[in-house]
Amino acid sequence: MKKIIKPCGIHCIKIKNLGVQIGEQEILKDINLHIHCGTLTAIIGKNGAGKSTLIKSILGEIPHTGEIEFKDCENGHIQKLRIGYVPQSLNIEKHTPVSVYDMIASYQSNCPVFFRKSKKLYQEILESLRVFEAEELIDKQVCNLSGGELQRVLLSMAVMDEPNLLLLDEPVSGIDQNGMELFYKRMEYLKEHFDLAVILISHDLDYVKQYADHVVLLNKTVLMQGTPKEVYASEAFQKTFTEAAMLVGGVKE
Repeated sequence: MKKIIKPCGIHCIKIKNLGVQIGEQEILKDINLHIHCGTLTAIIGKNGAGKSTLIKSILGEIPHTGEIEFKDCENGHIQKLRIGYVPQSLNIEKHTPVSVYDMIASYQSNCPVFFRKSKKLYQEILESLRVFEAEELIDKQVCNLSGGELQRVLLSMAVMDEPNLLLLDEPVSGIDQNGMELFYKRMEYLKEHFDLAVILISHDLDYVKQYADHVVLLNKTVLMQGTPKEVYASEAFQKTFTEAAMLVGGVKE
């Protein structure tokens, strides 16, 4: 891994008029976001709002209209956007004989490495894991990792190629409160040490309020965006989450 650097503050990702339609159904429309490096942007909204569809659109996994640009704000230079991604879950068969090293090395070299271990690549992966205090997991089988351990490994894997944008699709699903605290502290570390922007899908509104720099309230389109304080005080936020609470059994008194 290259030397860790402070966020420059001048790179940005612009999403312009993004839309997704599947058949006759409009999933997303008129999505406009402006995201700077060194920031954590949280995407919130009720189930079915299109949050994961937005992530898949940015990844290029599903067709979309509109534009996604990566720009250097000093000279307007358009470059290829490098993206890191941590999914909501990873399905791994029990007893699969794949170590953390094997998984990351296969991804890095794009070919099987089970019978050939590169000392140089081993050290690079070890350094990447060390960023998230996961270096002791390098020889452990992936199928035996706990939820928190797998999360740290996937984060290490996602930032190894120094992406401009890190996409996290509910990466703390099933993690306990201590794990949640550690996760968001790692996000703070990434913001302070890497030249990248983070987009996080989350249902954990208290943590979003505490740690996010920018919040986007989504329901097929952007209902509201701004600081956590601005979004949480908005009528759109109150309406969205009051309705959601009613659907799952009523609003708490």
